Amino acid sequence: MKFGETLKSSLIKDYAYYYIRYDELKHVLKKGLESNYGKWNNTLEEQFVDTMEQELDKVYNFFKLKHKEILRRVKEVETLVEKTVQASKNAVDIEEFEYFEQDFQDLEEELSDIIGDVHDLNTFTRLNYIGFQKILKKHDKLTKFILKPIFQARLNAKSFFKDNLDGLIVKLSKLYDLVRTKGNPVKGDSSAGGKMQNFVRQTTKYWVHPDNITELKLIILKHLPVLVFNPNKEFETEDSAISSIYFDNREMDLYYGRLLKTEGAEAIRIRWYGGMSTDTCFIERKTHREDWTGEKSVKARFPIKESKVNDFLHGQFTAKQLFEKARKEGKKSTQEIDSLERLAQEVQYRVLKDKMRPVVRTFYNRTAFQLPGDARVRISLDTELSMIREDNFDGIDRTHGNWRRMDIGVDYPFSQLPESDIERFPYAVLEVKLQTQMGQEPPQWVREMVSSHLVEAVPKFSKFIHGTSTLLPEMVTLVPFWQPQMDIDIRKPKQDASYGIISKHRLNGIGHGEMDEEELAGAAGYGSVVINESENRTESSFASISSTKNGGLLGPLIDWYKKATLPDHSFNKVPEGTRFESTFEAPPGKKIAVPVRVEPKVYFATERTFLSWLSISLIFGATATTLMNYGDLVSLITAGCFYLTAMLTIIYSSGVYVFRVFSIRNKRAVRYDDQLGPRLVCVALALSVGTSFLFRFLNWS
Repeated sequence: MKFGETLKSSLIKDYAYYYIRYDELKHVLKKGLESNYGKWNNTLEEQFVDTMEQELDKVYNFFKLKHKEILRRVKEVETLVEKTVQASKNAVDIEEFEYFEQDFQDLEEELSDIIGDVHDLNTFTRLNYIGFQKILKKHDKLTKFILKPIFQARLNAKSFFKDNLDGLIVKLSKLYDLVRTKGNPVKGDSSAGGKMQNFVRQTTKYWVHPDNITELKLIILKHLPVLVFNPNKEFETEDSAISSIYFDNREMDLYYGRLLKTEGAEAIRIRWYGGMSTDTCFIERKTHREDWTGEKSVKARFPIKESKVNDFLHGQFTAKQLFEKARKEGKKSTQEIDSLERLAQEVQYRVLKDKMRPVVRTFYNRTAFQLPGDARVRISLDTELSMIREDNFDGIDRTHGNWRRMDIGVDYPFSQLPESDIERFPYAVLEVKLQTQMGQEPPQWVREMVSSHLVEAVPKFSKFIHGTSTLLPEMVTLVPFWQPQMDIDIRKPKQDASYGIISKHRLNGIGHGEMDEEELAGAAGYGSVVINESENRTESSFASISSTKNGGLLGPLIDWYKKATLPDHSFNKVPEGTRFESTFEAPPGKKIAVPVRVEPKVYFATERTFLSWLSISLIFGATATTLMNYGDLVSLITAGCFYLTAMLTIIYSSGVYVFRVFSIRNKRAVRYDDQLGPRLVCVALALSVGTSFLFRFLNWS
């Protein structure tokens, strides 16, 4: 579908007049060229620019008007909600309480309408912005006059498309939660970062296209409130900022360990919340544990003042000194302080011993959705994700002896940085964390969300791994499986017309999820995988993925990855009917690493198979011993055949067992089924029995 058709199919009835007149602008270009014999001149250019200015003013003024209207409606509803909540608490009988029940239902409908309007306004701005970009591109291509860079400045000056809706979403979330709970929202701990909890959690990660971010937030807030760490403070954009500095050495040991998921692989980072003036940082260590160890992967951390970080990393400020004050105050138990001090000692020792230094910074704005104090479902959405170089491996001292560079803060998009120092990730990252102990099932709305067109599942995605592999390509030879497919658009057609935020103002039933063919060239789908090679590195392995067809971004790769390594979580299945043709291959000189998780039952299954082979060998040996008791030559020859079969079976099965154990331990992508062994056993058994019959026949003859 061409963009003009997409625009027409996505029009919102009440906004129809205020959209960019895309088709008319195209007609102006075509008519101007035809009337001037295919040549564009300054007069035509001035007229076209004037028309574009009028269109921009029209879109911008309507956006401002509609935005103010939504804010006014939100303020009015906020007043009504407060009054209704207060009045409902004074209800004295059931009849009066039922009266307020109807009020809450009416308020919920009004908030749903506002949420729909926020979604519509967001769709309106995105469509118009794309329209301006496309008509400018078409103008520059047809007329040979370069207008796009100049007019982009005008777009930036009237940045209707850059409006941050996070503050509005936080307010809508609070109001919707109050109405949904009849004025009794769940209360609990909402401290920054949350507390470490020993819950059994299942975490899945997804990419979200910028077109779908606002709609996804609005869908989630209808089920979970935005988790506000400081409810007594008015929300500011800086409050959602999270920055982390990841450490590694020149050999990239931590990168390879995390990429290949080797047992005991660690990630060490320093994290802080908010701006650069934040005084408290957290030093964190994430440790990967294989299932066969019987332990769970762990993330542990301890707080440290920013002013002490440099001395700590250089060993001049010890772990004992760090917790000396905490011991004196006695606010934490001795056992807890000992545990944190031991963690600090281990991290400090690793940093000093392996000469770790800051390598990559990640920055993003996080919107977390969770009932306070209730960790059964936690959803976070990270937007404006950026990875920034902090290393000095190329001879450039970016931190100037400090533990972090100070030429940036939380001022996204960090335009002061050279392009070689930053990777601006094109998508938002959605994390869904569910408690899965005691057979709990994920809520139905979560199942619907993660199987919708709004998200793209990317198992084991890591900000640290992606940042390192893209910013330091000369330092690594292995790249994550998603990196070669970053140029494939992840947007998908809307499968279920009833899912999502449904606009009551839309002109027709065609949703805005349908996209321009030109914009989605080579677009979104799911690719298959061919494993053709495996190698070892530091007692682990990776699979080299060749160029494939019949797929797009991650489909069959995810299917293979899940079947080979992950338990079946049906709620994470990708919907059918979204597969497109695409190819992908490793960058020149690189290989694609696909980490494989081996379940403990795989080792036991291999052992059981080996024991079954030994049982067969014992049967052959027992048969041979029985035949020898007959005492004649024929029995002796036949017994020898059975003894030989038993011995060969033991040798063969031992060899297969050693091969399988070695391959599983090193996570090699090889064939584990035995196509030769059973055939050989049958042939040997047939020959042994045949020999017995042959000699008996000859003896009788």
